[in-house]
Amino acid sequence: MIYALYLVLAVLVVFLSVRLSYYVDCLDKKTNLSGAFIGGVMLAAVTSLPELFTSLTAVLALDQPNLVQGNVLGSNIFNLCVIAGILLFASKKYQNAVLAKSHRTTLIYGILMYVIIFLGIFIPKEIGLGIINVNFASILILAVYLLNVKFMKHDESAQSEDDEDIRLTTGQIMVRFVLFAIALVAVSILLTQVTDRIAEELQLGATVAGAIFLGVATSLPELSASINLVRIGNFNASFGNIVGSNLFNFIILSFADILYVKGGIYVKEGSVLNLLLFGVFSMFMTLGIIRFKKNRAAVLLCSILVLASYVTSIVLSM
Repeated sequence: MIYALYLVLAVLVVFLSVRLSYYVDCLDKKTNLSGAFIGGVMLAAVTSLPELFTSLTAVLALDQPNLVQGNVLGSNIFNLCVIAGILLFASKKYQNAVLAKSHRTTLIYGILMYVIIFLGIFIPKEIGLGIINVNFASILILAVYLLNVKFMKHDESAQSEDDEDIRLTTGQIMVRFVLFAIALVAVSILLTQVTDRIAEELQLGATVAGAIFLGVATSLPELSASINLVRIGNFNASFGNIVGSNLFNFIILSFADILYVKGGIYVKEGSVLNLLLFGVFSMFMTLGIIRFKKNRAAVLLCSILVLASYVTSIVLSM
């Protein structure tokens, strides 16, 4: 019964996130913001709402900080697997795609995020902010994210020329966006509680459960949106959604660290270190996918290595 409930909630996460993505796309067509900013920040933030609220529930309601690390780090590797998996079937079309320059920069910032988390685990330095103590790594993560957002806001290197007419007014779009966002928050909180019960039943560690069950389920929005975007030939938006979501996921650790008053969110354990190591490797391979875009063999090799990295990280974490 608990597994059936998990599947139902996962399906709802996909449905609600796809609808939210549609309304963000509508806003894109009614504003003058850059395409890179819309895909890499707004759409990425929307499809990362499940990771955000499931992680906050893990620390506030379940007292499981390890679940947060597994969720975020597992989701990030799985997200890159989405790109890799798609390119195994669409590498020819990808060679002629136009990508924003900011995607490569976002990946580099993502690698920097992994370094910051590593330092936060092995060289923790707490800073007092009133009644709470925060790991300095959390502050650095927020700073790096904001720096990347500033860069993406002005990236017009792959601006869309889609003139599709949107009949909804901006006000109507915003109301529907808020309603679907509230529903997504509620489903995400339930999904966290169900995952915690599955972890107990299967006697899995919190980090492993987060990486497998939460990491995959909360990445379904990115998966659905990216497949659809590639289907219509928009590789740029698909890449922006994935790499932007990954960077947004990192600041979830910062929020969780601020809200978790019982201790630090950056926990030193073998499964976390595996996810960090293979996460960095996957980021470098994704950089290779962009760098060698015209070389189909290189793209396929990097894609296979990303997929192998995710499988290996899960196996070694169990």
